[in-house]
Amino acid sequence: MNPVENLAALRAEMAKRRIDAYVVVTDDFHTSEYVGEHFKAREFLSGFTGSAGTLVVLPESAALWTDGRYFLQASQQLAGSGIELMRMGEAGVPEIPTFLHDNVPENGFIGFDSRTISNDFARRIGEKVSEKHIRFAGDEDLVDLVWTDRPALSCEPLWELEPKFAGYTRAEKLEKVREKMNELGADVFVIPALDEIAWLLNLRGGDVLYTPVFLSYLLLERGKATLCVQKEAVSAEIEAHLAADGVALTPYDDIYPLVASLPKGTRVLLDGERANYRITQSVGTGVETIDRPSPIQLMKAMKHPVEQENERIAHIRDGVAVTRFIYWLKHTIGKETITEMSAAKKLESLRAEGEHFLDQSFGPILSYGAHGAIVHYAPTEESDIPMEPHGFCLADSGAQYYEGTTDITRTIALGALTEEEKRIYTLVLRGHLQLGAAKFLHGCTGETLDMLARAPLWESGLDYNHGTGHGVGFVLGVHEGPERVHWDVNRQKRHCVIEEGMIFSNEPGIYLAGKFGVRVENLVVVRKAEENEYGRFLALEPLTLVPYDRDALDLTLLTSRDVELMNDYHAKVYAAISPYLAGDELAWLKAVTAPVTGTVPPAAGSTVVMPAGSLTIVILS
Repeated sequence: MNPVENLAALRAEMAKRRIDAYVVVTDDFHTSEYVGEHFKAREFLSGFTGSAGTLVVLPESAALWTDGRYFLQASQQLAGSGIELMRMGEAGVPEIPTFLHDNVPENGFIGFDSRTISNDFARRIGEKVSEKHIRFAGDEDLVDLVWTDRPALSCEPLWELEPKFAGYTRAEKLEKVREKMNELGADVFVIPALDEIAWLLNLRGGDVLYTPVFLSYLLLERGKATLCVQKEAVSAEIEAHLAADGVALTPYDDIYPLVASLPKGTRVLLDGERANYRITQSVGTGVETIDRPSPIQLMKAMKHPVEQENERIAHIRDGVAVTRFIYWLKHTIGKETITEMSAAKKLESLRAEGEHFLDQSFGPILSYGAHGAIVHYAPTEESDIPMEPHGFCLADSGAQYYEGTTDITRTIALGALTEEEKRIYTLVLRGHLQLGAAKFLHGCTGETLDMLARAPLWESGLDYNHGTGHGVGFVLGVHEGPERVHWDVNRQKRHCVIEEGMIFSNEPGIYLAGKFGVRVENLVVVRKAEENEYGRFLALEPLTLVPYDRDALDLTLLTSRDVELMNDYHAKVYAAISPYLAGDELAWLKAVTAPVTGTVPPAAGSTVVMPAGSLTIVILS
């Protein structure tokens, strides 16, 4: 079946139940960003494969909302489906609650699987449509009725993350969270978020591709805890370890009757943004709900010193692999056939050679030429193209190690570049360097820092339609909150003060449709800089250690400060990575990280393209 046939089958089920609109989100039962194969209902119905998007199906039409990262990709993948693309944030594009209000008749029904819709999203819809007496029909998963070969729920074995990696023990974390519960006056804390449960219990799993979490809910009380989980995923040894820390097991779906059975007078802490609608609707009469952001988010984001030190180890391992990849790509292009997919496989194989490698942290975004303008492009058998010894390769990738999670983007010159390509690369790198050098007073949020990265681009009338930075988990999700770096305050997104120990990305970019894209990304950890009469100053330490591409630079656009920052960074890269390289790879690294003075010195083995009529000089190592 194709999207057109799948939508027709869904509409038939809607008609049987007199449902006027059916909402299909990207989320699983835990509002996760990345989901297992069982939960890809929106992809099944629409054909759109991006990690963010909401589909609304009406009896005669359909619309899909997604953000700026996916505008180009979605427009291509929705072609021929009859689904209208709603470009979130653009003028004239209604929000989903408004769209439903305008397109569902008086006394009509809006359907959805209430296990996949967050309570906050359902509340916003309900508030908007209440005047028309529109009701919810959320108890039935209609997609399940038409997706006849739907994959089963994943049930991979759990494993324990030792304190030598995690920092705190499980017992210590449980105690700290209970202290937060006491501060809020909560008797029970219902935790639906997979990353929060994994962090709190020092457990990891494999139920979501690239993200080592496991399907579960946790009901945390002051004297005990109940883990709702697929028991076949838990070994007897882990069950015993959990029991020793006061954590009992019960079947995965028990969360709803457990919440419903809470006695009157109980005060329940629930994060309405992360709890699904069915959980909140299960809360009985006489039970008080405390709808607050989960305290675990901030605790998890402020990395333990042990986690920070492990992350430095992980990034050296990752830096070696990515540096070797760039060397291989630059020295092999034009000599052998390299496609986007074969390059991605090469990068994964180099990472897999490193110690304690677990998996990639997300599907690699490895693109050549015009594909680089698709922000979250992922090569497929149908889209895969060969690379040529000119233009850009954009490689955005990451890995999971026992010591941490990595995420890096490098835009790599494969040969001759146009003046426009060099100009764009240089402006992006300038913004990246300026944010990386930030020193700021405690109390700043991501909105404050974002402008440092965008300033060189805004000066040239350029911008990018995505955030500059996102939080990164520790052997968890490559995207996590609550920190984010973005100038545009979205009321649906929570913002927080940037705190010491947080790890987030620094990734400005520019994307020219039909031409190319440029993005440069490091992960940084927030550290204390100094404290004086003006307050506590913080700074950003780069975790990512991979050289920038000096072959792509227009040196005339760099300030002396830019050059100083790049040289300082490259000195750090060489000191950290050089002990793990030898021979030609080491010689090349030394050349590309050497200090820049008046002109950009060519790298060993690289080609310098001179003006027309002049010679092409190859400098050999």
